[in-house]
Amino acid sequence: MSLPFDLCPNYQESTKAKTTLLRDPKKRKTGESSTDTASVQHLRPRMVLLKGFVKPEDQIEMAKPQEWRQAELMDDVPGKELDPTARSYGPTRPFDGAQAPAIPDAFKMIAQTANSTASEFSQINPDICIVNYYTNSGKLGLHQDKDESESSLTKGLPFISISIGDTAEFLFGDTRDKDQATKINLESGDVLILGGESRLLFHGISHVKTNSAPSWLKEETGLRPGRINLTFRQY
Repeated sequence: MSLPFDLCPNYQESTKAKTTLLRDPKKRKTGESSTDTASVQHLRPRMVLLKGFVKPEDQIEMAKPQEWRQAELMDDVPGKELDPTARSYGPTRPFDGAQAPAIPDAFKMIAQTANSTASEFSQINPDICIVNYYTNSGKLGLHQDKDESESSLTKGLPFISISIGDTAEFLFGDTRDKDQATKINLESGDVLILGGESRLLFHGISHVKTNSAPSWLKEETGLRPGRINLTFRQY
């Protein structure tokens, strides 16, 4: 999936969420945790928030502008690409017909380690990673993530969401009524996991908080204002 936007400060700002995949950062040993200091918060049955799970050095790798480029296929194992018009996944990219690139192993391992840390979810082998960038004026209405296979949804396989950059106010509830939704803050390095009976909860982003990203993240990467969100799923 080719890079449709730039995170450098001098780039023209967009208020829409955009999608891409990331390149491998430094190699991670098999089974190595991202951090040993994350707090585990059980928000609902099969809905867990790991506060501060992703190490600063891993956040930096995910946020570096030079890491955002067209991903190369690794070991000839393709990923899957979302066609936003058809709301379905396939092996090729809808905008150019090229084979969808694989998910970088290092990022996949962070997601799987988070899933194991939560301990109450089925382990998954993600073949989908959706990466959205929100400017400080970006929002996302309450919705359900249900474009995966019937088997994946029936089993309640989790999706694993990683936040990098500015803090987002996250909404979730049983309906699309935002007035009845619960609100929590997702900060840089947080990992949110929804599976089982919570897999199809309605959720969204009400707003992104300006100048709330860690100063060291901005200093090390030159990250422009906004939030990066990586969501790992198994089709």
